[in-house]
Amino acid sequence: MNRIFSKVVDVKPNEVRALWLGFVFFFVVLAGYYVIRPVRDNIGAAFSDNLWWMFTVVLLTMLVANALFSAVVARMPRRKFIPIAYRFFILNLIIFFVLMQYMPPGKQRWVDGCFFVWVSVFNLFATAVFWSFMTDLFTTEQGKRLFGFIAVGGSLGGILGPIITTSLVHRVSTGVLLLICAGMLEIAAQSVRFFPAEFRRDHTKANHETAAAEKPIGGKFWDGITHICKSPYLFGLLVFILLYTLTSTWAYFQQSELTKVGFADKAARTAFFAKLDLSVNTLTLLLQVFLTGRLMKFLGVTVTLLFMPVLSLFGFAAMGIAPVLAVLAVFQVARRASTFAFMRPAREVLFTVLRREDKYKAKSFIDTFGYRCGDQFGAWSYGGMQAFGLNLTAISYIGVPVVAGWCVLGVWLGRKQRDLADTQATKDRNTNLRDVTPAETA
Repeated sequence: MNRIFSKVVDVKPNEVRALWLGFVFFFVVLAGYYVIRPVRDNIGAAFSDNLWWMFTVVLLTMLVANALFSAVVARMPRRKFIPIAYRFFILNLIIFFVLMQYMPPGKQRWVDGCFFVWVSVFNLFATAVFWSFMTDLFTTEQGKRLFGFIAVGGSLGGILGPIITTSLVHRVSTGVLLLICAGMLEIAAQSVRFFPAEFRRDHTKANHETAAAEKPIGGKFWDGITHICKSPYLFGLLVFILLYTLTSTWAYFQQSELTKVGFADKAARTAFFAKLDLSVNTLTLLLQVFLTGRLMKFLGVTVTLLFMPVLSLFGFAAMGIAPVLAVLAVFQVARRASTFAFMRPAREVLFTVLRREDKYKAKSFIDTFGYRCGDQFGAWSYGGMQAFGLNLTAISYIGVPVVAGWCVLGVWLGRKQRDLADTQATKDRNTNLRDVTPAETA
């Protein structure tokens, strides 16, 4: 078993515990999210004519949520504020369960709209908090070796979630799906306390880092924003996620248009979204097991990071040629699978060279508010292009040069990360040499 496992992931004995805990943590977070994602997508299809203002509400909500999260991060150690974040989501799910069960039919549309906004905030924070914790625990070198396998846990959770929804959507109420998600999030909250604090070979350095890691980060809740404005690297990461979400929103609006026409039945549409998620996560799993680690190890972070943007060039071009649901489904599956299998693990490695404060505050802002800013710009620009008479085909062609610029930025970020990692490694070597005593040298 050890020989087989060693062929899948290059893990060292002192990393095994943290690796499997990260695997399980990500599994339950994404399984819970994918149980309720088809419900959110079904609401989005029903509100397709008003998605632009719903994304505006999401953006404003995300700004408030970021301020609250940064304030908590500044005052609590990570082993306290991470479980608190997930249990806050659990409380929200229980509230929505009660509303969906007992709200009068005339008010149900308002509940659906609020739930769409909430899930759009929750899904980013749930994964952003997880990956902030991972980039805080693992070094750049460890991330290149291990993040691909940890992402496999998320893919398996992403497979289980749609299976649960597809199996139960015709048998139980939507509220039951929310309670299933809540149970999985509680497992995630519980798993945090079992992680080893640090696991590096230099025990003196590890003990020092452990003491620092378990203290509150401190600072102000707006420090993440100010650091992004001052650092070209952090600002580049923000623009990278903006371009990703901008193009993802265009594809999502196209999906809403085509599925609204293609499916008249609400349950059939929900089942279609669940099957789409199942296809995405099955393909993602295969890619992560057989390709992700090898790509990052042999071709580097930059090539792995660019795989999905390059694929998107061809995807938008294909949608321009044949704007039909079948082509969109293939495009969405390929784009999202390569995002989770290649771009996401590679992008998380970019954050391992940051200070601890930036890993939680700046990274959280980029992964949540920055993400939703891209959504908002995508929603506004898509609606604006439609207002000028552009159809789905024309918008797809416009996406091609936008993605080309995104690829150029990805190349710069990959090179900058490598330079920062080399500088960090040099500082660590110099520190270790200064810490060696004359007796040890002899």
